[in-house]
Amino acid sequence: MPSMKAELLHHTKKVNPDGDIIEIKIWKVPVSDDKPFGVKYSLVFVRDGKRVICYDNAEGKGDHKHIGDRELPYNFTTVKKLFNDFYRDLKGVQR
Repeated sequence: MPSMKAELLHHTKKVNPDGDIIEIKIWKVPVSDDKPFGVKYSLVFVRDGKRVICYDNAEGKGDHKHIGDRELPYNFTTVKKLFNDFYRDLKGVQR
């Protein structure tokens, strides 16, 4: 049986007038030890060309978030909670 490819479920990219960028990508992927929910994600906020906030589960790294230069564990449970958590952190750094 052929392996399932990643299926893009959601992609938005918003560039604000001040140049800030918010880009969100969510994929459906096969359930694995690395992706137990069958979801791959990347939510990023970029200011002045630098990543300020990023939630992702890059290959082999598991669920985590970047706040400035710090990388912190993140407990992924649902896509809805992921969006809420990302936008909560975003609210703290937007001008």
